[in-house]
Amino acid sequence: MSAADTMTDDARWAAVLRRDRALDGRFVTGVLTTGIYCRPSCAARHPLRENVRFFADGAAARATGLRPCKRCLPDDVARDEGAVLAAIHAIKASEEPLALADLAARTGYSPTHFQRVFTRHTGLSPAAYARALRDERARQALSEGGRVTDAIYDAGFSGPSRFYDNMEGRMGMTASAWVNGGRGVTIHWAVVATSLGDMLVAATDKGVCRLSFAEGREALEERFPAADLVEGGTEFAALLKQVVAAVEAPTDGFDHIPIDVKGTAFQEAVWRELRRIPAGETRSYADIAAAVGKPKAVRAAGSANGANNVAVLIPCHRVVRSDGTLGGYAYGLPIKDELLRREGAPGQARLDEF
Repeated sequence: MSAADTMTDDARWAAVLRRDRALDGRFVTGVLTTGIYCRPSCAARHPLRENVRFFADGAAARATGLRPCKRCLPDDVARDEGAVLAAIHAIKASEEPLALADLAARTGYSPTHFQRVFTRHTGLSPAAYARALRDERARQALSEGGRVTDAIYDAGFSGPSRFYDNMEGRMGMTASAWVNGGRGVTIHWAVVATSLGDMLVAATDKGVCRLSFAEGREALEERFPAADLVEGGTEFAALLKQVVAAVEAPTDGFDHIPIDVKGTAFQEAVWRELRRIPAGETRSYADIAAAVGKPKAVRAAGSANGANNVAVLIPCHRVVRSDGTLGGYAYGLPIKDELLRREGAPGQARLDEF
């Protein structure tokens, strides 16, 4: 069941009032006095609430005699999603980069309009999506072993120099260190007991690169199989003390604690926005997507939220569903619920309300 299926009519009406693009395609708004139905984001003047009825989709609205709005074209939402899925399939299947005009022609859209549609749905332009896919293929191939050069060409790079230029400075280490599984990089780490359970903290010389619960050395070895993993250390002990204090008392703030995380441009934008959420407040996934300038990319914002390697310090626990329920959390809802309780997040749905 989708989030839209569980929304109340009041929540749907609130989405209409804020013209929430993230919910386009999840339901339509029927206006009984005009006989039309619209997307939630329709730019037309808002009708009176008593004249509105909500429907799961255009077919349900048409069955009652309503017709689609000529301004927002609500029935085109499914067509847009189909076009984006077709383009993603083409990008994944192609061994060569596909031009925007080629992708647009496959969907029947103009290049400019298709770029807007694709970016609104995924949070990335078609070219940026293709680059991110290529980077991910290279990382996966390199982590599986084998010849570095073969992995670079198989991932779609024109040569090693292009790969090194693209990866330099990513993931908190140089490209040469990445292709060797983190060789040459020293990561200090420890597992400490906290009131939330055992917590793994790991850091490079730049800052914390991993904070998680119920994990150990194996998790670091999986991410950095050739890095020099050093348990403890004098300087690390001082940093570890700050991290534990921040987790035990998250209302005190932790902007002073350095972190070392790298991701795609979109992921990093989401993580920066997460760090701007004050303690005691929450945001929805739609709020985060809108804050980074990609209001349609709610799913992508959720994925970026889930890709966060540094729990608490990048407070992904402060993101909840639009209806106020907790949503998901990599380390379990009890920990998320407790962090929010400690921060005093108002109006938050507690676990005992489920």
